[in-house]
Amino acid sequence: MRRTRRGGPPRVGTALIAALLMLLGLTAPAAAGEIGGGDPRAAAQTLTWTAGNDIDKYLSAPATAAPGPTTIVFENSEATGNTTSMPHTLTFDTGNPDYNSDVQLNILANPSDANGGKHTAEVVLTPGTYRYHCTIPGHGQMQGTLVVSEDGGGEDDTTAPEVTASVDGQQNADGDYVGSATVSLDAKDEGSGVDAIEFARGADGAWEPYSEPVVVNEVGDHVIRYRATDKAGNQSQEKSAEFTVASPDTDDTDPPETSATVAGDQDADGAYVGMATVTVTASDTGSGVNTIEYALGADGAWQAYDAPVMVHEVGEHRFRYRATDKAGNRSEPRTTEFTVVEQPAEDTTAPEVSAALSGDRNSAGAYLGKATVTVKATDEESGVEKAEYSLDGGPYLTYEDPVVVDRVGRHTFAYRASDKAGNTSEARQVSFSVIGGDVPAPPCAEFDERETVFVGDQNSGVPNRITDNRCRINERIEDEREWSSNALFLKHVETVLTALGKEGVIDDRETRQIRQAAKASGIGKPGQTEGYRKLFDGTEKSFAQWEQAGGGAFDLNEDGSMTSSTEVEGMGMLWFPERKYDDFSLKLQWRDDAPEGGNANAGVFARFPHPYDHPEESRPEWVAIKYGHELQILDRPDGDIYKSGSVYGFDRVGLGGAGVTPKGTWNDYEIKVTGQHYEIYRNGTLINEFDNTGGQSFNPPRDDDPGTDGRRYASGYIGLQVHGVTDVISYRDIRIKEL
Repeated sequence: MRRTRRGGPPRVGTALIAALLMLLGLTAPAAAGEIGGGDPRAAAQTLTWTAGNDIDKYLSAPATAAPGPTTIVFENSEATGNTTSMPHTLTFDTGNPDYNSDVQLNILANPSDANGGKHTAEVVLTPGTYRYHCTIPGHGQMQGTLVVSEDGGGEDDTTAPEVTASVDGQQNADGDYVGSATVSLDAKDEGSGVDAIEFARGADGAWEPYSEPVVVNEVGDHVIRYRATDKAGNQSQEKSAEFTVASPDTDDTDPPETSATVAGDQDADGAYVGMATVTVTASDTGSGVNTIEYALGADGAWQAYDAPVMVHEVGEHRFRYRATDKAGNRSEPRTTEFTVVEQPAEDTTAPEVSAALSGDRNSAGAYLGKATVTVKATDEESGVEKAEYSLDGGPYLTYEDPVVVDRVGRHTFAYRASDKAGNTSEARQVSFSVIGGDVPAPPCAEFDERETVFVGDQNSGVPNRITDNRCRINERIEDEREWSSNALFLKHVETVLTALGKEGVIDDRETRQIRQAAKASGIGKPGQTEGYRKLFDGTEKSFAQWEQAGGGAFDLNEDGSMTSSTEVEGMGMLWFPERKYDDFSLKLQWRDDAPEGGNANAGVFARFPHPYDHPEESRPEWVAIKYGHELQILDRPDGDIYKSGSVYGFDRVGLGGAGVTPKGTWNDYEIKVTGQHYEIYRNGTLINEFDNTGGQSFNPPRDDDPGTDGRRYASGYIGLQVHGVTDVISYRDIRIKEL
């Protein structure tokens, strides 16, 4: 498989969350093809659930299925009988150990959504039983089970289980159960075995899984329906147990105490936005509460209350409620009143965000010692959820307080903000320079602003926090310097961890995580990379850390190398945006793969600023050429004096001076930069040295010389040039060590 890194700036993902999902606390449907393990031999199937105006049951639902790839259809629309715009969900339960938990499914549907209430999802079912239900508050009674037959297990079993019920409790002379009755269920199956037992309350109650005896303590007549399913999918005929619960003898003459609370998102006037949820409670110290009832409006009919009631209709509402105890005492109706207003239009506008710089500046505009960046974000609709920033191409971090930047050098500060509806603004950036001033630079042995703490190539998962001396944890571990032994490195890590613990930067668990990563890194052992950090190791993960700027592209090859594209036109570069480097030794291998009769014109860019930091440059790859250095790769025996080892525009290697290797040969390349001194080695041989001493300019002169007086930055990024579709060049094994 080949993966391509194409041109263009990085993309920022935007999470769009519907207002109703936010209100209800629901999640979006699971992505197709990411669920379950399934039987690859099973045929694809479609299973359909439907819902309507009922709030206590689905209109239809499958009871059995085969294992394997499955299309789930959930429809809650006018066509299926929903005329009230009541939302319903189809949710697979993953938190109950008695049921399968390998399908993450949560579909919200209502007739007015973008799909008209009909939604689909692709899942993979495995043998066993799934439990599903509605997750909207107050609608948990909409539930059921789906039995998936074992492949090859009990396939000859066509007989349903035998299921029985027994009712126990204290009975009076009429045979009624006094105070409460306990219903116990039992099932037997001599074929494939019992898979699930279910019960339902009343003639129309929803089916529930049976796991323990059911206690019924409400005074009155009752019906408990029950059934069982075996592992082959055979389901028994529905049976029922009928009984009466009578009130115990009591002198209770006092009715229950009742109260009600209304909850939901409110506007400035106290009205509930989109929906109000009413919760009723009742208590009785005598015989105990038997039933709670509620009614909507002054003349609404009384209904049984068994869960919080959601009121969606816009307008003023009067909610009445009452309760009856087991001695027959009924409380006087009480009332709570509230108003529901329409849900505002969906927020699709990202926050407005800006950044301001402050600090002492010199006449050239550079900040003395430090610069402080203050980010401001506003959102007039759903409100600002968070602001984030990225310093010098590092990971985005949560912005909480003004950011102080006191490292000497050129900096790029990117920032963005997200609102509570999930809209994220496009990243903006400001650039500035910090020069030496009253604030000394932090005493960091390395520069490493990755999001988590790495030791070598081992990710500890611990956040890479700034510590008391203004260095990050990574920068105090010094995993990129050369260590003479593994024991010496581990002793150093232990010293750092002890200090960080005393500073309160890490806790005991994080200390153990970093210690384990240090041991697994093998740093200091024979055969390790001698302080070199892998920038590209041939894996998709390391390839994804690089970014294409300008034209052209690179493809990742199955052998762990990357090759410039023969299809994507243009000149550009693949650069490593994760961090800048000062003095370093960069090692890599390159191979000329240009078509027969030609030679690849390519190069390695070093110490260039952020390629999008110079808006006057329309092509970001020229930022690397004009403000950094290109260390040339061009293996031609004649013709072009900018051969391998040349410093483009400044120092040419003469004809034959650098030698030529046969086409298709992998070459070891090392670029060593100390101060403004450059050394280029090929296959272990020094082929060029260059000192950027100042006063130099492009040779031959260029009209677009940026006017740097020949000097280049002392710190910058690393990049690989792609010159065009015929200048085919391959790279592999790219690693770096800071000096």
